[in-house]
Order: sequence, then C-alpha cells, then structure tokens
Amino acid sequence: MHIRSVTLDLDGTLLDTLPDLTAAANGMLRELGRAEYPPQVIATFVGRGIDNLVERCLPDLSGAPLTAAKHLFRKHYARENGRQATLFPGVREGLELFRAADLPLAVITNKAAAFTEPLLAASGLAPYFRFAISGDSVAHKKPHPLPLIEACKRLGVAPGENLHIGDSSHDAVAARAAGCPVWLVPYGYNAGRSVQQGMQDGGCDAIVTSLDEAARRIIDAALAAPPAPTF
Repeated sequence: MHIRSVTLDLDGTLLDTLPDLTAAANGMLRELGRAEYPPQVIATFVGRGIDNLVERCLPDLSGAPLTAAKHLFRKHYARENGRQATLFPGVREGLELFRAADLPLAVITNKAAAFTEPLLAASGLAPYFRFAISGDSVAHKKPHPLPLIEACKRLGVAPGENLHIGDSSHDAVAARAAGCPVWLVPYGYNAGRSVQQGMQDGGCDAIVTSLDEAARRIIDAALAAPPAPTF
C-alpha cells in the first residue's frame, strides 16, 4: 500500500469514551424512571451514533417520547462528554509517529459534531487532526462510505491511498465500500462482538494491537519500498 493519509475512528479506537456514554445514558434513564444499564451492556449500543444508542436503551419508545429521550440524553452527555474518557494505550505514541512521518490525519466518527470537537479538545487530540467528519457532517454515517469519500476529497488523496483505522465492522464496511484499505484494533466496542467479525463483514486488511503498531508498520513499509524512478 502507498499510504498518503490516515483517517481514524474516535470512540473505541482513539478514546475509551464508554464511561462518559454510560454516565449520560444512565442519567437519562434515571430521569425517565427506568432501570440503569451496566457499562458492558452500553458498550454493545455504541458505534452508530446517539440516536441508535438511545433507541437501544429504550426499545419500547417511539415518536415524541423517543425524541424527548434523545434530547434528554444530549443534555446529560453535554455534561459528561470528555470527563472520564481516556486514551487507549499507544494512541499518543502512534499519533506522534504519524505526525513525524508527515501523514495528514482526520477523524471520522458517528458521534454528533456538537460533541466531537469538544471531546477532541478536552482530550488534547485536536492538534493532531486536520479536520473531523462527524455523524451529522454529511448525509450518511458509517457504514455508508460517504464520510470516507468526503475525507479523501478534503485530504486530496485517492481512496486507495488513505488508510482507515477503526474498531468495528462499520469501519470495515465503510472503508471497503469507499475503496480505502482498512485496519482494525481489537480493543474497541464493535457492538459487543469480536473484532474478527469485522474481518468477516467488511474484509479488513489487518488487525493491529495498537495505534503505535499501525504507525510503525506504515513507516516501515514506506522505508522498505523501492525508490521512485527518476527521469
């Protein structure tokens, strides 16, 4: 692969945001007089945006009550966003390696933009990225390929030159449909399933243990590549 840019998922790939999402979901449920969910259950609801998370928490609601619950979740998440989130091991080191290699980076997430930018700022990750494409930045979320296609346009690269790194089958399916190579990390959420399912669903190219491993593999491959011909 000739990689000229890298796009990365946010929740479950760069940051462990499960504590924040759990706190917000359970705050919503308490206000509604509902039983709370443990973090391991909330983890299976993460990955397709806030609306999906709330719908999974409250499968018996629809219409106006469900819309009200979504507003309630956003109220709680605005307070919790970034409070307990932590970087996964190897993330900072990997981003530094990408920066040293002059590879432009962007975030592609299904999280709403109102929460993406504050989270990147609170975690100290914002300076590493040229931009973020959130779940409401374009017409479709992952697993639709549009966010990746749009990111490649903005980065000025062909899809085949952009490596996407994520934690779920949604990342694999979206990247494959966009024409991007895709690697997955095994420690994220993936709707509670093994990341190997992402390989089956979307045909990812590799599973890497951490972001710094991914960066080292890309850099090593670039160093091993034969020099371009001169004329």
